Amino acid sequence: MSKQHYMTTLVKMPLFGNTFSPKKTPPRKSASLSNLHTLDRSTREIELGLEYGAPAMTIGGQSLKFEDGQWIAESGGNVSGKDVQRLKKRNLQLEEENNLLKLKIDLLLDMLSETTAESHLMEKELEEVKNHQRRAK
Repeated sequence: MSKQHYMTTLVKMPLFGNTFSPKKTPPRKSASLSNLHTLDRSTREIELGLEYGAPAMTIGGQSLKFEDGQWIAESGGNVSGKDVQRLKKRNLQLEEENNLLKLKIDLLLDMLSETTAESHLMEKELEEVKNHQRRAK
């Protein structure tokens, strides 16, 4: 066998046998082990129930129920009427403070806008004066 023929044969042969060809995986069986999907609607409603009720939870001994888009404390909780009044008063104070801060921000933004406009006018006037002096020379 010639050296040329030997090199050509080596180039054509794969290093580790045939080319890579992975085996195909078998199709998966149904992911659900439940047979509820095979039942008709009325049977499912009987099995699962029509009314699930409002979501409820208990945190720190306080029971809460989700109704009309809000969490509402159920009666018999640990929160006293005094605490509720104190929290309402504090909430009102914070809302008033928040409104005052919004007003102050609006005022500061107005002042900034006015100062910026004045600054741009002064820059424009300065440029006009410089241009006028250049032309006068």
